[in-house]
Amino acid sequence: MLATPTHLPQALTGVQVLSLSLNLPGPAALQRCRQMGARCHKLEPPAPQAVGSTDVSSSLTGDPMSHYSPAAYRDLHEGINVQVVNLKTEVGQAALHTELTQADVLLTSFRPSALRKLGLDWASLQPRYPKLSVVSIVGASGVNADLPGHDLTYLADNGLITGLDLPTTLYADMGGALMASEAVLQAVLLQRQSGAGSWIEVALSDAAAHLALPRRWGATLPGTLLGGGHAGYQVYPCLDGRVALAALEPHFAQTLCMAAGLPWRGQAMMQEDSTRQAIAHFVAGLSREALETLAAEHDIPLTTLC
Repeated sequence: MLATPTHLPQALTGVQVLSLSLNLPGPAALQRCRQMGARCHKLEPPAPQAVGSTDVSSSLTGDPMSHYSPAAYRDLHEGINVQVVNLKTEVGQAALHTELTQADVLLTSFRPSALRKLGLDWASLQPRYPKLSVVSIVGASGVNADLPGHDLTYLADNGLITGLDLPTTLYADMGGALMASEAVLQAVLLQRQSGAGSWIEVALSDAAAHLALPRRWGATLPGTLLGGGHAGYQVYPCLDGRVALAALEPHFAQTLCMAAGLPWRGQAMMQEDSTRQAIAHFVAGLSREALETLAAEHDIPLTTLC
């Protein structure tokens, strides 16, 4: 369960957000809107029936996320009013437009061509609901919005896949969710200023490009200070696991060297192989518990890993 952070300002109190979004980015953005005080309603399609069966498990919904990650679905729909609606039927369309009359922001994640077929493109909605804002989550921006893609391909397009291993999380999807919740805030502010709704497109490829900026700048390329060239900014093996060291600034690096028994010769020494080997040898001889104690005593940025 995702608890609402008590420190998060309720900036969206009184705002009604209607979502048609499936999978991860849209529901994650909707959950953040709920945490900021919005009233959140989601319409999702009926659950598909198993072949040859007339019964569907109650744990499965029309959102594919309930199939491939039930835990994510449960967390991201906590506190969200979910209604099953078939938008391809007249009854479903009537239910949708009833909700649109009450909504301040509509959140979608369909391709533009699919939205046009449903009559939910901006050109169709804006004359009918002039105060309604629409936040459209797409894979890529502009003319590429109808092209197929996924988190992995957007990361690859932006140089964030450097080996054969899959990423440890869905960076483009989650980054896109943050951008979409930001777009909801932007739409609400614009509506309050002008009295009119607005249309904002959020592309997952743009989210990946934003996350890739440090690499594009060269800041995290191999051999740079943040790319393995700094002995204090590394992941090292220890006696019973690993440790992530982030002693980057000179005062942290000096403290680390002092703890490891290395005479401080200035920041340049942190880029020497001998320093890296000495720190690696020092860390290898200690347990995670001992390293956590050392970090607390000497104010060294450090996290232990299994």
